[in-house]
Amino acid sequence: QVQLVESGGGLVQPGGSLRLSCAFSGFSFRGYTIGWFRQAPGKEREGVSCITNWDGSTRYADSVKGRFTISRDNAKNTVSLQMNSLKPEDTAVYYCAAVGGNRVILTMSEYRYWGRGTQVTVSS
Repeated sequence: QVQLVESGGGLVQPGGSLRLSCAFSGFSFRGYTIGWFRQAPGKEREGVSCITNWDGSTRYADSVKGRFTISRDNAKNTVSLQMNSLKPEDTAVYYCAAVGGNRVILTMSEYRYWGRGTQVTVSS
């Protein structure tokens, strides 16, 4: 059974940093992509970043380029999202999700497996 569990959310001031982690297990396929998505109150869920397990290829939404960095630890089955220079508009519930295959995509409908999310609040 595939499981994904997010951690690391919290309250941070504008300009601050947070590091989210996604621990996953139960994958039966060798190649996969882990993505981070977020959903702010009253808004649709959107893709933030993703990374493939095979070669570590990454993709970022324009809104987070240069501020967020995604990384993976294949030995520990974890993917992290380092978020710097946080803005109030980054406030959202952040979800990690998984899709089979090494595809750098942020199309939400392609991701089959989802975690329950972790809240990130950026406020002074």
